[in-house]
Amino acid sequence: MSDGSSVRDNAANSRFELEEEGQIAFAEYVRRGEVLIIPHVEAPIALRGKGTAGRLMAGVLDRVRAEGLKVVPSCPYAAAFIARNKQYQDLVA
Repeated sequence: MSDGSSVRDNAANSRFELEEEGQIAFAEYVRRGEVLIIPHVEAPIALRGKGTAGRLMAGVLDRVRAEGLKVVPSCPYAAAFIARNKQYQDLVA
């Protein structure tokens, strides 16, 4: 779904970001050892319904896999995204 190259880790703000159309969608995270907790995912209103949040989540989860981490999707959107995309279900802690 995504190569993850356009999703950046804004470590100073503990969130992954994806810029599209001059606006930023983000997924906040809390790192606990080898586990990334995702409590909140948000896309600006202008980007909703365009797949931006899905591309963001795919990029985040591709990075999680590449780094050998697991994820706890406490955000309802993040949990639903993983439930809909079986290729990421093995990443859930």
